[in-house]
Amino acid sequence: MDYGMPTLIEIDNIEETAKLCNELGLSFIEINMNLPQYQSKDEGFISRLKKIAEKYKIYYTIHIEEELDVCTYNSKIKQAWIDSIIDTLTVAKKLDIKTLNMHLSKGVYFTLPTEKVFLYSRNQEQYLKDICEFRNICDRELEGTDIVITIENTNGYTDFHKEAINELLKSNHFALCWDVGHSLYHPGDEDYIEKNMKRLAHMHLHDGEGKKNHLELGTGEIDILNKIEIAEKCNCRCVVEVKTIESLRKSVEWLNVK
Repeated sequence: MDYGMPTLIEIDNIEETAKLCNELGLSFIEINMNLPQYQSKDEGFISRLKKIAEKYKIYYTIHIEEELDVCTYNSKIKQAWIDSIIDTLTVAKKLDIKTLNMHLSKGVYFTLPTEKVFLYSRNQEQYLKDICEFRNICDRELEGTDIVITIENTNGYTDFHKEAINELLKSNHFALCWDVGHSLYHPGDEDYIEKNMKRLAHMHLHDGEGKKNHLELGTGEIDILNKIEIAEKCNCRCVVEVKTIESLRKSVEWLNVK
């Protein structure tokens, strides 16, 4: 099982990130597409990423922009997101990236005195139609590859999220990412993932306590060793998703001891 590191805000240089990844004995970097330094998709930048990966004997996964929303009602914005995803998938193919990770947007909601009304729930037929269109586009772009896009649990699966994931998982190019800290305070997410464990391909591994998240391994209340055992059984890649260099070093030390 391969362990990797996230893109850290403390390091704005891909080569320095790769150097740290290699130093810690990790296998890959999850490139965060929200950061400005990873926006370029030209051949020169792709060539540089390849050379850095070869030099430090690492590889890459991709974390797609967190605000991705392929179901937004504004057709121009929706098309821009689709174009962006196609560009990112093209980069993934050129860099031989096997895993991309994404969040599912909850979209806009109206807060009433007694409840929140999500527009995607109110208009679920259109929502699922857009999800299926997104799936079909990704299938066309990834035809003939073994690349997968994993769907991460973030702020609690809604019912319409579960329906959407059910549709996405009809394609072999989609799988699940389990963020073990997020599910600490959204236990319904864990129930859904456990029912679909055969489709688990990626894990964001960090500790948590109460509503604190992204703690270094071994400092919270999550049974990390159990999660590692599950990841091994499912042949997952694991991102040690802490947020600082110090936390990453300590987490890797904890893993090495365990």
